[in-house]
Amino acid sequence: MPERSLRNKVAVVGVGNTDFGRLPGYSPYDLGLWAFKNALSDAGLQKSQIDGVIVNRIPDYQRFCEIAGINPRFALVTPGQGRMSGNSIQIAVAALAAGLCKTIALVYGNNGRSAGARYGGDSDTYGSGGAGMWFPYGMTSPGAVHALMMQRHMAQFGTTPRQLAEIAVTFRSHAALTPWAVMRDRITVEEHMHSRYICEPLHLFDYCLINDGGVALILTTADHARDCKQPPVYVRGFSSATRLADSSFPDSDYWYEPMSQVARDVYDMAGVSHNDLDGLMIYDNFSPTVLFSLEGFGFCPRGESGRFVEGGRLALGGEFPSNTSGGHMSESYMQGWALNAEAVRQLRGQCGERQIAGAKLIQYMCAAPLVTSIIYGAEP
Repeated sequence: MPERSLRNKVAVVGVGNTDFGRLPGYSPYDLGLWAFKNALSDAGLQKSQIDGVIVNRIPDYQRFCEIAGINPRFALVTPGQGRMSGNSIQIAVAALAAGLCKTIALVYGNNGRSAGARYGGDSDTYGSGGAGMWFPYGMTSPGAVHALMMQRHMAQFGTTPRQLAEIAVTFRSHAALTPWAVMRDRITVEEHMHSRYICEPLHLFDYCLINDGGVALILTTADHARDCKQPPVYVRGFSSATRLADSSFPDSDYWYEPMSQVARDVYDMAGVSHNDLDGLMIYDNFSPTVLFSLEGFGFCPRGESGRFVEGGRLALGGEFPSNTSGGHMSESYMQGWALNAEAVRQLRGQCGERQIAGAKLIQYMCAAPLVTSIIYGAEP
């Protein structure tokens, strides 16, 4: 597990994003640079102060740095899957703690909507092609993978379509309060359940939104963070674990084992429990992932997540307000990056109508063959 000594040693001091939606004419480099400039302005920093860069979904770090006009001491490009957002942030913390750099920018740019990106079918390789042995049998789509897992969950535990709908409806209500969210029209549970199936039991509203956009975060050491424009948001805890062996077919255990490992680590490192948290940012490429995450991280017993999400528990004003900007299914599919930016803004108290009152601790979590989680704190 990560060293407890790293608790609060690094802070996020800048966040920035582009518009989201269809943005023709912008490359991933353009979108990343747009978000990067906004993050610099947010932090009150000059680009010359950035001596570390991690780019994600942007093809090449060298070209990005040349366009941005920076010469970092540390540079890295990470694979394009969304699970890499949390992993990239953890790498940044490690690089800062090791003294490889003092201030690091994490930059994401994705022109998937304008480029006609599709997940599934003959031309898709599901990010890395890691599940390629199943492509000849039609299992090329992450939506199909999650639909099969959800069918199993319903058969095992009696989870209902109405309970699943609760998630998308709640997150859409949050997006209605987010100026840059792509989908802001509220929906009802009935509208969700009468929408067309994409891959049963998943409806149209259970899917993330492929869009163009960029997000950037700037991290630095805690001592440098005090000199920046914004109040620091501290990385209190982080961890990751994998289930990569036999991972090319839908997981029959919903990634419980690696999530349990990460949960033990991250709460111990942060020195907090579930009840200390003010909000959650749950990776929601599809609605079922939210259910799997709540069980895997111990918010409810296994098999009881459907009942857990009923009654507004994930809504603003509920016990665990989640994905308060709308998440991947209503704000935009920025593969975890926008969720981490929202966590920072919440802890700064900058979210207006969607603000979680008195937010001090927020957890980001991603359920996948590579599980990651980060707990952010407003105070050291």
